Amino acid sequence: MSEITSRNLLRTCPLCEAVCGLELQLDADDHVTSVRGDKLDPFSQGFICPKGASFGQLDEDPDRVTEPLIRDRATDTWRTATWDEAFDYIAERFPPIVAEHGNQSAALYLGNPNAHTVAGALYVPVLIRALGTKNLFSASTADQMPKQVASGLMFGDPLRIPVPDLDRTDYLLMLGANPLESNGSLCTAPDFPGRLKALRKRGGKFVVVDPRATRTAKLADEHLFVRPGSDAYLLFGIVHTLFAEELTSVSVEANGLDELRTAALKFTPEAVAARTGVPAATIGRLARELAAAPTAAVYARIGTCTTEFGTVTQWLVDAINVLTGNLDVPGGAMFPEAAAGGITRTKPFRIGRWASRVRGLPEAMGELPVATLADEILTPGTGQVRAVVTVAGNPVLSAPSGARLDAAFAQLDFMVSVDRYVNETTRHADVILPPPRPVQSPHYDFALLQFAVRNYARYSPPLVPLGDRPSEGAVLARLGAALTGQPHTGDVLAMVDELIISGTLHKAGLADRRPELRGATSTEQRLDLMLRVGPYGEWNGGSLNLQVLLDNPHGIDLGPLRPRLPGVLITASRRVELAPEPLLDEVERMRARIGEAAPDYVLIGRRQLRSNNSWMHNVAPLVSGSNKCTLHIHPEDVAKLGLGSHAVVKSAAGTLTVPLEPTEAIMPGVVSLPHGWGHQDSEQTVARAHAGVNANVLTDDSIVDGPSGNAVFNGVPVTLIAT
Repeated sequence: MSEITSRNLLRTCPLCEAVCGLELQLDADDHVTSVRGDKLDPFSQGFICPKGASFGQLDEDPDRVTEPLIRDRATDTWRTATWDEAFDYIAERFPPIVAEHGNQSAALYLGNPNAHTVAGALYVPVLIRALGTKNLFSASTADQMPKQVASGLMFGDPLRIPVPDLDRTDYLLMLGANPLESNGSLCTAPDFPGRLKALRKRGGKFVVVDPRATRTAKLADEHLFVRPGSDAYLLFGIVHTLFAEELTSVSVEANGLDELRTAALKFTPEAVAARTGVPAATIGRLARELAAAPTAAVYARIGTCTTEFGTVTQWLVDAINVLTGNLDVPGGAMFPEAAAGGITRTKPFRIGRWASRVRGLPEAMGELPVATLADEILTPGTGQVRAVVTVAGNPVLSAPSGARLDAAFAQLDFMVSVDRYVNETTRHADVILPPPRPVQSPHYDFALLQFAVRNYARYSPPLVPLGDRPSEGAVLARLGAALTGQPHTGDVLAMVDELIISGTLHKAGLADRRPELRGATSTEQRLDLMLRVGPYGEWNGGSLNLQVLLDNPHGIDLGPLRPRLPGVLITASRRVELAPEPLLDEVERMRARIGEAAPDYVLIGRRQLRSNNSWMHNVAPLVSGSNKCTLHIHPEDVAKLGLGSHAVVKSAAGTLTVPLEPTEAIMPGVVSLPHGWGHQDSEQTVARAHAGVNANVLTDDSIVDGPSGNAVFNGVPVTLIAT
């Protein structure tokens, strides 16, 4: 080590949706030697979780890919390559496939980490335009797409998602969310646990509805067990009560009130009690408490999204917020206003502009459901997918019917992956292009700050020089050129950025202001432009620009959430739509199944404190302690079925043998496996040593939520047999 002393540097944590500020200590050789929460960050105020504390180990994971890799298919072995060689190989192999079979023979899959990077927000669109295919898939249809579809149909924009005003609400009803483990999702709130404790301390009430007594449920004033997949029935019971007892207090301009009332008629608390497992009296009481609270918010997340009626559930969440007078008011469910990154829509959102080739599943937000990706690869015919690009994703573990998708990738003509690991998905790639270390990348949360419970902005410039390797943005820009056989040498990134900057300025009538933009790179200049024209920006009556964020490295508090209706609405009527036709169609399916008998046993997923999907299992501290791939099961069910330490779990899709972890924290008749495990064949040392099993061997890609096409991971019928 040189004699240069270590230094303390600041950046935002990129490892989950909480956007916590970190204070890093780096030594003279640019190794992260310690990580602490940034106490001066006005949003996170020093909060840090085990994931953030392990930032340094993830940053320099010895198993990460550091140079481009090319796979020899004959021997199934990897060799390192130069960047020029890798892009040349892609340009040689990929375009001829598309030339012979058409644009629809290519597909793009985007993983969860894209929402946490500047490159994912700014340069993935370059790949989408380059490929020119309708076969776009992402982790969104294995996660939050029902919420976005519901918001799009109600408010006209799938990115206009109301979040609970956590710091001011008096009553919070939470379904299918476990922020004490996940740190929150579609509700950006650093120190979510502290905010929930503050809610209770100021005299508010916090109620959790979940099939498990999670850490979050144990913090609540009240926890209600609910049968997996029945959340929409429970919420309809609340809606029915609000109407029947004349408890509604609508304070926004809305259409469809009578249609919603009619839709709820048959979902009385008594009618849905057996289906949900929640007593009718309790459902009625929840409705009355929500209506009577000075302020209240209903919030539901992935446990409710990944069900057969996920979009209906998300619709009813905000319908209740409207009916109780709690939409767009302080302490209710409000619309954040991010400083940069919002996409301006001019036309109301709609679904099904096109459909998937094999199953006819509808498009949503320009994407097709990942549940049908394997169909598109395995089914011969015009438009069969023959070449795939993945960016920061591992759908073999994260998508339903993982084994089927594994087999599908193995038969592709060509595959390119932008990823830091050789994992269960990228092992099928012909070329792997690694991104830089996180400390070598800039960070601004374009996506996540659109869902923040307080308006806030923070920018983290790169902390360590790139050296002779390209930035992640440059990798994606060059890849876009290589995929189409275009020139892919030189500074492609700068050319792409200049085209976008010039076009944006021209469209806004600001072309003469180009010399005012600042930034050490063209990427920073794009951010500067977005900040300047944003709602707090220097060119929009405010004062915000990139330099202001650079001068305030701990971040800037932009104030509490403010009422924004009707200005944020993009619906044709410019009113909230309480009864969108696609969702009323789903109600008919629900009515037909209201008395349906529940399966004896169903499977649900499980979030773990030190995990984020499959991409953190190669860091030793994050696979220790309670982070185990075990099947949670109630002791009564263990005794009833005569099970020992392990059990064989069967579903319509597959079979697994799993270790059991009996616990009274889960309701009888429900079993739970964590998501993202199954690393038996991994080239990641720590992950392979803690392999676990892939829960998505048991999930069925033939079952999806109707309007959104989202995969169904919760409420999967299973049988259990002693080993």
